[in-house]
Amino acid sequence: MDEVIADAVAEHILRYNRDHDAKITKDDLHGKWLWDVVSLDHHPALEAYLRSEDFFEVLDVMPDAQRVLEALQRKYEVFIATAAMEFPTSFMPKYRWLERHFPFIPPSHVVFCGNKSIIHADYLIDDNPRQLRLFSGEGILFDSPHNVAVTGFRRVKNWREVEAMFL
Repeated sequence: MDEVIADAVAEHILRYNRDHDAKITKDDLHGKWLWDVVSLDHHPALEAYLRSEDFFEVLDVMPDAQRVLEALQRKYEVFIATAAMEFPTSFMPKYRWLERHFPFIPPSHVVFCGNKSIIHADYLIDDNPRQLRLFSGEGILFDSPHNVAVTGFRRVKNWREVEAMFL
């Protein structure tokens, strides 16, 4: 979900810049996580954003994600898997966000988990190579600043490329 259909990095950067009078951009994260570019003493603030009640509910939708996923849903059985166990307070905000932006995905097709290896499907599109390595089907790496140097997976840069691949 995060960094594939929901732009969590943009919200994280926005909150950090606002609260710390910083000017970090996505370009600054090339090959790194936000945690790698902010000082160690600011890590508790980064975690607090993720644990806040509203963080996951206000994320922007990745460009073209709604249109492409709706088309995919008509042709395939689509599940949304999110590693919500990392931040258990995110369950309800993520669920409400999905209801609002992806109402065509039934609740029975939303999986809150930690390790996505429990998903038995043909494909997993994810930004996190750790999740793709654990997955038994084909992992497709969704481009994100932190994973630019990762190899070993088929990569898509955006939802238009997903559309070209599957539709």
